[in-house]
Amino acid sequence: MSNFNIDIEKQLSKLGRDIQQFVEKISVADDSGGHFNPDCDIVESENIFSVFIDLPGMSKKQIKITLKNNVLTISGERELFLEDEEVLKRSERKQGSFSRSFALPDSADTSSVTATFKNGVLQVKILKTGVDDTDESQSIPIN
Repeated sequence: MSNFNIDIEKQLSKLGRDIQQFVEKISVADDSGGHFNPDCDIVESENIFSVFIDLPGMSKKQIKITLKNNVLTISGERELFLEDEEVLKRSERKQGSFSRSFALPDSADTSSVTATFKNGVLQVKILKTGVDDTDESQSIPIN
């Protein structure tokens, strides 16, 4: 393929992105589906697995963390509350219910799971000290 064809493909691709961004800026998004999928990071060190999830605008009471059969599940719901005479003119912040599940490796000590919530970021830590054979579901408190 010649450099001319490659350059045209790049320019058309950029034009398509520019048009999509323009349409998204001027149109009112109708996201009534209630789909909220928070971003997360998984970090591993020598002794700990950590899961970080961005949950801005939420409180601890809106988040539920469970552990069953070596699967860590974090769920909740972020809602938009309007006053009586307020009307939503544009909505770009996602809301609705979410559920994220993470299969823990055999090296995770499921009895050591702790959670903290600070500045809109949930951090769940799991130590790497052994294998837990319990199949019972447990709820993880958020500190």
